[in-house]
Amino acid sequence: MKNLANCTPREFLKQTYRIKKCVEKWLQETDLLNIRKNVPVLQSVAGLEGEAKEKVIQANKQVMQKQVKENLMKMLDKILDEHADDTIELLALCCFVEPEDADNHTMSEYLDSIGELISDQGVMNFFTSLAQLDQKNM
Repeated sequence: MKNLANCTPREFLKQTYRIKKCVEKWLQETDLLNIRKNVPVLQSVAGLEGEAKEKVIQANKQVMQKQVKENLMKMLDKILDEHADDTIELLALCCFVEPEDADNHTMSEYLDSIGELISDQGVMNFFTSLAQLDQKNM
């Protein structure tokens, strides 16, 4: 199955643009970025020492782990259930499948292709550099 790791340079650019537009819509509809921002209020360790400080640190870790799990479950609800059609559209585009033809392939085909895509160092370097540019507001 074709993906961004095994396509031509022209296909890469055109398909990346289509994926970008789809991701923008998908992120807005699923609200994933805001869900990720849900963080608990942690106890301060200021002024604490020794065992008391360690207990607070451990309690904070547990609270944070619980919040991470809750956030992940909310994100999965959004992408796998509430916005399943949008998610499969995104997966299809990553594999050069037109969204209306998405059901003509098995989930295993998509997962294998996405696995190949994310294990390709060149593709990952490209997206990492884009993220770094975004963080620098360029």
